[in-house]
Formats: sequence, structure tokens, C-alpha cells
Amino acid sequence: MPFTTPDYRQIRTNILRDIANQRPDAYVGDDSDFAMRANATASAVEGLYQHQQWVVRQLFPDTADSDYLERHASLRNIARKSAAVATGTIRFSGVASSAIAIGTEAKTTSGVAYLTSAAGVIGVGGTVDIAAQASVAGLSGNQLAAAALTLSASPTGVQSAASILSMTGGADAESDADLLTRVLYDMRMPPMGGAQHDYFSWAMEVPGVTDAYVFAQRRAINAVDVVIEAAGGLPSAQLIADVTSYLTKQSPPCVDLLVMAPTLITVDVAASLTLSGTTLVDATARINSLMAAWFATLHVGDPVPRARLVSLMMGVTGVVDVNLTVPAANVVALVDATHSELAILGTVTLT
Repeated sequence: MPFTTPDYRQIRTNILRDIANQRPDAYVGDDSDFAMRANATASAVEGLYQHQQWVVRQLFPDTADSDYLERHASLRNIARKSAAVATGTIRFSGVASSAIAIGTEAKTTSGVAYLTSAAGVIGVGGTVDIAAQASVAGLSGNQLAAAALTLSASPTGVQSAASILSMTGGADAESDADLLTRVLYDMRMPPMGGAQHDYFSWAMEVPGVTDAYVFAQRRAINAVDVVIEAAGGLPSAQLIADVTSYLTKQSPPCVDLLVMAPTLITVDVAASLTLSGTTLVDATARINSLMAAWFATLHVGDPVPRARLVSLMMGVTGVVDVNLTVPAANVVALVDATHSELAILGTVTLT
């Protein structure tokens, strides 16, 4: 039976009631000395009850505050993942043979800065691709291909405009919710020295990894394949290398380990809608939002049923009927010895 914690008013009432029971002739009105003492005592007692409730919350990881959640995690040798730096490649343009030094800075229009991590020389074609990374760790460092950059100080012979070829792998510091998920997973699936679920736990310990899928004995009897995902897109080559290095240290020496990125299969959606009480613009906006949210829940190997897509569209207020033309059949994401496919949303065309 749960214990009901009395509040300030109840505590004050109880004190005055007890006084009146002990001394029937005592005056316990609001302006009495007893009432003033009861007010002060009730306030202090309520504070003690609140502190006890706070202490109880810290006893369990799913209700603990941030610092105590980290204490629960540390008891299981789990540490909060730090923010990860986005890495990739920047394309520079200019006069052939112009040099670009390590540490050359370029920024997006929103002010996100990138520094080259290698030197380069512009080739005869007037461009050169150089490895770079975000100057600050975090999710903001991830950028789409072809994103425009401006050099903070252009070297001689180099144009001030540059562009990103790829920039992925950036991640914010692990949130309390994500840390709690790993703690609860460790409690429910304790380490077993190399069981299949251990590889998931190990992969999720690497900064930048947002999800992982483990396939045992897919290529051989001693093979373990780990497919990882990263915030903002596919994991970078550096993140795959980091995960491979970390898992190699953790796993038994006899394991044939392979860490990889999923193969993305783009699912375009086209349909004609019958509407009532809404416009095509509004319906399209809501359908796009629902589609994006649902595709974000898919895992490697999850199919995309046509019936599910129709259901999502029919769930929008004002959509009376749906004639889905693309995809023409259920989309199957393959998971076998050579495939690790993940379905993502492509272009949504509605008429």
C-alpha cells in the first residue's frame, strides 16, 4: 500500500488537532500562539518529507537526477558518451598549384566552422578535396553534401567559396534519456563475455553511434557483423574504424568481426488523394511529417508495407481515399550474408 505524504496544510491541521485533543481548553485559532508554532513546524516537516521523496527518487535510475543517474551508470562501468566531432571532406577551388595548409578554416552561412585536417594543393582541374572536421563537437557539425562554405582567410590563389562533399559523425553529448536506456539495457541484459547482445552494448558505448544491429554467424560460424547508425546520416569511415577498434578490444580473439554502415534504400512515395475539408498543401505537409516520423522508427531489415503507407495517409484529417501508385509493391529490406539494408523516405509526391 503506498504511503500518502501529507502536505503543509494537513500537517498543520494534524498538529493543532493533537494539541486540542491534549488540552481541550487550548485556543488554536489562526491568530493563536499554537497556530504560529504549528505553521513553523509544519513547514519544516513538509521539507523533510520532500527531501525523503527526493532521496527515494535517487535510489532508482529511471527517476534519478542527472548526476545520480551517472552514479548508477558508473556502478555498471557505463560512462556518459561525450560529444563527437563531425568529419568529412571539403572541396576547394582556385588556381592550380595553390597550397592549402592544415587548419584552414571555412564556415557555413549559420557560422558552423570547419578546419582542414590535412594539407592539399589545387590540381590542374582547379579543385582539390581535403579532409576536414568541425571545430566544435556536436550534431550541428553534420552537413548535407554540397553545403556552401566561405573561407575565413583565403590562401593565395584559393577562392573564398568552398563546398562540403561529406560531413557526418557529429553527435551531441549523450542525453539522460539515452544514458538511462543503456543502463536499463545492462540491467536486463547483463554482460556475458561476448554474447550477441554484448556487441550491441559495446557499440553503443562509442561516441557518435546512435543505434546498432548485431548479426551473429551470418558469414561464418565465428562471424559477428555489427551494423551501426550515426546521427545525421550514415556513419563516417572514421566512426566505423573507431567502433571496429573498440569492439576488437572487447570481443574474444576468435571472433571474425565486421563493422559496417547500413545500405540505404530510398523509398519514394506517390499517391493521388481524395480530400474533403482540407487542401492539398495542408494534407501534404501533415503526410510528410507522419511519413518522416514512421520511417525514423525503422531498423535494418524492416520492410515497408504498402498498407502501412496507405494507413498513414488515411490517418490525416480530411483524407477520404488514397490511391497509392509508388511503391508498386511492398518494399523488402534485405538482411543476409551480403546485405544490411535500411529503408529511408525519399520523395513524396501527392496529387
